[in-house]
Amino acid sequence: QKTSIADFTRSPASDALSLCDALDFQGPAAEVARDVITEIRQRLEFLAKVGLDYLSLDRSAKTLSGGESQRIRLAAQLGSNLRGVLYVLDEPTIGLHPRDNERLLDALQALAKKGNSLVVVEHDEETMRRADRILDLGPGAGSRGGEVIASGTLQEILDHPTSHTGRALREPMQHPIRGKRRPAPAEWLEIKGARLHNIKNENARIPLHRLSVLTGVSGSGKSTLIRGIVVPSVRDVLARKRAPLHSDLHKGISGFEPLGAVLEVDQSPIGKTSRSTPATYVKVFDEIRKVFSTLPAARMRGYTASRFSFNNEGGRCESCLGQGVIKLEMNFLPPSYMPCQDCNGRRYNPSTLEILYNGKSIGDVMDMTIEQAVEFFASHPKIHRPLALLQETGLGYLKLGQPSPTLSGGEAQRIKLVTQLARRATPGAEEIRTTRKGKSTLYVLEEPTIGLHAHDVAQLINVLHRLVDEGGTVVVIEHHLDVIAEADHILDIGPEAGSQGGKIIAEGTPEKVALAKNSCTAPFLQKILGIEKKTKTPKPPRQPKS
Repeated sequence: QKTSIADFTRSPASDALSLCDALDFQGPAAEVARDVITEIRQRLEFLAKVGLDYLSLDRSAKTLSGGESQRIRLAAQLGSNLRGVLYVLDEPTIGLHPRDNERLLDALQALAKKGNSLVVVEHDEETMRRADRILDLGPGAGSRGGEVIASGTLQEILDHPTSHTGRALREPMQHPIRGKRRPAPAEWLEIKGARLHNIKNENARIPLHRLSVLTGVSGSGKSTLIRGIVVPSVRDVLARKRAPLHSDLHKGISGFEPLGAVLEVDQSPIGKTSRSTPATYVKVFDEIRKVFSTLPAARMRGYTASRFSFNNEGGRCESCLGQGVIKLEMNFLPPSYMPCQDCNGRRYNPSTLEILYNGKSIGDVMDMTIEQAVEFFASHPKIHRPLALLQETGLGYLKLGQPSPTLSGGEAQRIKLVTQLARRATPGAEEIRTTRKGKSTLYVLEEPTIGLHAHDVAQLINVLHRLVDEGGTVVVIEHHLDVIAEADHILDIGPEAGSQGGKIIAEGTPEKVALAKNSCTAPFLQKILGIEKKTKTPKPPRQPKS
């Protein structure tokens, strides 16, 4: 039987492996194909080991979920049969369901047994429990970190008195962290007959003014349902102010009337240049400049608030144009940056830096950490409140003038969330434009725990709860069990990935989903919630009457 290249590319990896076994070469062709077939088999077998045997080989990369893309990259790098190699992996479990984590870790351990060395940068608990040795860095983040706090086996980390990682492993989070869950919702957003990719004719219900979490194995259709169907559909009806008569994404939508806006909070950078900073993004820099412009020394010189902007001529350092660094173009190498020698990285010219508020210049203020600035501006509510919210989310170590491109995805996402909290407390023109008065905002987040330590996850959960307390509707696509266990409502998508997924197999409170029969998430929820699945005990046989 002849096999064409199209038979391979259009088939799932599992079928392609069978086709590969069926190939029969004779003569010189057998010599050529021997090594090639071996390499193909190894890569296809690795795809199967990490749970991607359902993917067709010609699948477009842009249609893959985050977890699928991550595992394909690993398959490309780790699928070869090499020995004596040092592999360095940065958070390989990103986008993976706990069940998929186990498959991935099994594959990595098999790789180590072949004689390779693996160094993994990871926050996942199961990965740490399987590690032969753990290095815990800290004690804090940013300028407070950089030290090896603990190093050793898992038990040595657990016994270490000052390790945040050891404490998180010893004392897991108790759910719900507030002691009780919110009452049953009264209003629901309903989409009937949702259809896109592997979602086919599903009815989805999302409670309003509650924290909802979508979970399920990687590739089951979570992003398709929320970002592909729900978000565009809600935006469409809000623009029309009525439900459309026909939609390619669903058969009908209802319950959208309480919503006024949809906001996707992702981990994209909050700015692409050094002119963007945490202070400018959360809008406190404008207030700080106003404070300096009202000082007697500034008024005597005729300085306005624009004088204290590092983006305008007059107050900024003209050598670096207010960026604090000089860009050096390198031939055949990436550009290099060095501190400006005229302002020493402070962005401003000497005459502007002569204006002092409580002994600090505008350059000194921008070099403060958020924690220091919270205390420094305690008497200015418009500055103090947003900065206090940033501190509460664990970002107190960031500097007000830190360039945005140097922030991680998790830091950028938390800054965006805090910005929304601050705007809801003191709505400005932008908030009024984007959200209709008296309406709720639908917040959509995908994998917000990426790159976060267990200590940071707890602070993130508090931010999500505060968004709901402020009247928002929060929907999170997540695999992290601590976030899932905090949900008011769970939608579990599955049962498997690809064509075998796309169905809502369980929904309700975490306690209800933990007892669902077909859910891959249920066993892990039972463990974290301390629930034992109830099983029916067989009745003893009836004794015959004497």
